[in-house]
Amino acid sequence: MSTRRTLGVWCPDWPAAAAAADADLSPDRPVAVISANRVITCSATARAVGVRRGMKKRESQARCPDLHVVIADPGRDARFFEPLVASVAEVIPTVEVLRPGLMVLPADGAARYFGGEEVAAEKLIDVIAAHGVESQTGIADELFTCAAAARHGRIVAPRGDAEFLAALPIGELNAEPSLVTDDREQLVDLLWRLGIRTVGAFAQLSPTDVANRFGTDAVIAHRAARAEPGRRPSGRLPSTDVVIEHRCDPPIDRVDAAAFVGRRLADELHRALMSAAVACTRLTVHATTTGGQQSSRTWRCAEPLTPEATADRIRWQLDGWLTGRAGERPDSPIATLRLEPVELVDSGALQFGFRGAGIPGGDGEVAERARRALVRVQGLLGGDAVRVPVASGGRGVAERVTLVPLGDELVPAADPSAPWPGRVPDPAPAVVLDTPVTVLDDEEEPVQVTSRGGFSAEPASVTWGSRRWVLRWWAGPWPADERWWGAPEERVGAHARAQVLLEDSRALLLRYSHQRWTVEGVYE
Repeated sequence: MSTRRTLGVWCPDWPAAAAAADADLSPDRPVAVISANRVITCSATARAVGVRRGMKKRESQARCPDLHVVIADPGRDARFFEPLVASVAEVIPTVEVLRPGLMVLPADGAARYFGGEEVAAEKLIDVIAAHGVESQTGIADELFTCAAAARHGRIVAPRGDAEFLAALPIGELNAEPSLVTDDREQLVDLLWRLGIRTVGAFAQLSPTDVANRFGTDAVIAHRAARAEPGRRPSGRLPSTDVVIEHRCDPPIDRVDAAAFVGRRLADELHRALMSAAVACTRLTVHATTTGGQQSSRTWRCAEPLTPEATADRIRWQLDGWLTGRAGERPDSPIATLRLEPVELVDSGALQFGFRGAGIPGGDGEVAERARRALVRVQGLLGGDAVRVPVASGGRGVAERVTLVPLGDELVPAADPSAPWPGRVPDPAPAVVLDTPVTVLDDEEEPVQVTSRGGFSAEPASVTWGSRRWVLRWWAGPWPADERWWGAPEERVGAHARAQVLLEDSRALLLRYSHQRWTVEGVYE
């Protein structure tokens, strides 16, 4: 019988539960958490009346008029989860947070102390229930199986992980976001289209065939499906020289000051990790007050932690402690902060996104240096000083990009997957402008768009800047009248767009509004 067991505690629909606690709602009030205008989590009472994940906000409110709708907030989820983690840590100290709503810990010592695995699981359920929160526990040999067992409320027999996983639908490979990468959803969809419906069917494939046919994430998923040995929660910290400690002078007693120091320590930690050619997937944050009180928490991520993710976790932990959400508030200000990497991987495991290694002529290190420079600028000029683009929804080219402050959640202003009738067709202009121009006919008279949506005369040239350009080709106009039903300050009004080709082969997207023309984009 294996002695290496893992116990997981899962709080169902945690973002919805945290939102209800934040608004001080009654337990029977239906709650939905949305992102990009779609439901990502809802409470059991909301599901009972037909609200489902992926549903649009308006449709969910139509099904449940009493629905309390809030915007997704990972910080809120972490703050309200911290008191639960603190209570569990008083019973079993070696707690790891996979994400707000799910924590894991070694089950062996707990089982010996309480007299069995079932007794230990029931004890933790009682601890969570004391906060008025429902929870489920699961016990298994491996971490991935433990998370699945917690969602199903099962205690898997020793060495029975593979048998338990075999009957689960293939979607379970992507059910726990803290243990998967962004590529997992595509993998699950591909396996479904190939006729693989269960985790067991995927596990029966040859590891060689999986490695040859699919990517690296598929190999990781296949090992999890076969319940092969992997990482487990541990209360002992492996020896490492990459430890960052900061003595606060003066001591810190405010959340904003703690967040500022936390961001600086996160940058310092990641510079040290880069110098050592390693990345961190599990980090312990220690805080000690001038009176000797301590707060320690271990954070784990499916992918290596970035400086932003590290700073967020420091802020969440200290916010919950200093405000008293994690139990009693400290009796004195924070005197020392220490970051200890618990689990390090080779730096090659750190995957950069499109704005990282995908830059032509650049590499991950160059992109990381650029990101650090932007973070410094943001620290000097404020959070809104540095913004990154996010694909958004809209009809015009400028509306299809939302600028979000660096480090914030990349949420577009409008849903890009919506139909958007009348949207400018692809390809989109390479350059977005808002420069006034004059469109002229053969007699050098201004061309306008009539109330019937047509040109007042055939365009012949465009005066742009100090030069007049002869047109080789034009198309349009395409009229539109957006938000005519809204309040006066929200109305876009009637306007039209047209495409023109200049004599030097440049193509422009023009916009006509309030009886004047502007260059909205340049095609390259």
